[in-house]
Amino acid sequence: MDLRVRALETVLTQKGYVDPAALDALIDTYQTKIGPRNGARVVARAWVDPAFRQWLLADATAAIASLGYSGRQGEHIVAVENTPDRHNLVVCTLCSCYPWPVLGLPPAWYKSAPYRTRAVKDPRGVLADFGVRLADETEIRVFDSTAEVRYLVIPQRPEGTDGMSEEALSGLVTRDSMIGTGLARSPRAAP
Repeated sequence: MDLRVRALETVLTQKGYVDPAALDALIDTYQTKIGPRNGARVVARAWVDPAFRQWLLADATAAIASLGYSGRQGEHIVAVENTPDRHNLVVCTLCSCYPWPVLGLPPAWYKSAPYRTRAVKDPRGVLADFGVRLADETEIRVFDSTAEVRYLVIPQRPEGTDGMSEEALSGLVTRDSMIGTGLARSPRAAP
């Protein structure tokens, strides 16, 4: 795959269709400036700073922007918090609206018709497909992103993380946990 990408890049550059500097800037943006690591930092801050957590729940767009994460597809973000009694799941039933500044590019499965349909009809089954099994009494709320509003799930902070630094905590947060199709890693399972 890497060789194919390089060959395509070479051909497009030689034909003058792609400016190598612009391509480098685009790649750098997606590798270092936007993506799930940003969302993980937002979640970790919410876990350690109760005032930030409240701000995030009240006005996620502003709270997230205060950390320097804003831009296209991040204009109107709402944060929803998982609790022991409630688990939140995000889907976009019409297309694939997604908060790029904090989650990066959407995964292929997020855009697929089966996910978009089943997340609404059978959220517990979708979660099971992702390896998430919740107690029967846990309420599951499904949030449908739109062109106007995108959602960020604040996963529950794992047990055994007291005393961990914000940086270490951010390593426990996954893209899937911020969509609701996963849980935050336990400190023992973190890479």
